[in-house]
Amino acid sequence: MSKSSPDGTPASPAMFSQVDVSAGGLASSAAASADPEQTELLREMLAAQDRTNEILEELVGVMASAQKQRHQELAQWRKANPRLAASCRDAAEALSRVQAEYLERITDEINETSDEMVAGEFVLNEFVDRFGPRLAHLNGVIQVLAQLSSVASSNNR
Repeated sequence: MSKSSPDGTPASPAMFSQVDVSAGGLASSAAASADPEQTELLREMLAAQDRTNEILEELVGVMASAQKQRHQELAQWRKANPRLAASCRDAAEALSRVQAEYLERITDEINETSDEMVAGEFVLNEFVDRFGPRLAHLNGVIQVLAQLSSVASSNNR
């Protein structure tokens, strides 16, 4: 006799098996009837996840340690060079204004030549060659100046 659903159509067999992982009497009977390969696979997956968690914890520890050391070194440098740290802050602010103006010129150029950039690779390459390296170097210099002055400015507040 085949089973049928309430509407009279034949019921399809279950495609997935269920494993009860809850505590109690039912769990022991389900575990006893569970496929040993499936149980072993779940154990291996759990062990792999545990190892991944351990590695991630070690990585976070190493990164935090390196970040803390870098922060201490920068703080010592700022303490040894307070005038230079203040000058770095002023220079970073000035270069940020220069960067804003530069970005405005870049966006104007993009808006004026976007159709040509899409249509021809030469115009896009010319744009990248003209603005890319300068922007990248400017960002790098601003970042260095900001790092050299950041703790000094937050300590003064």
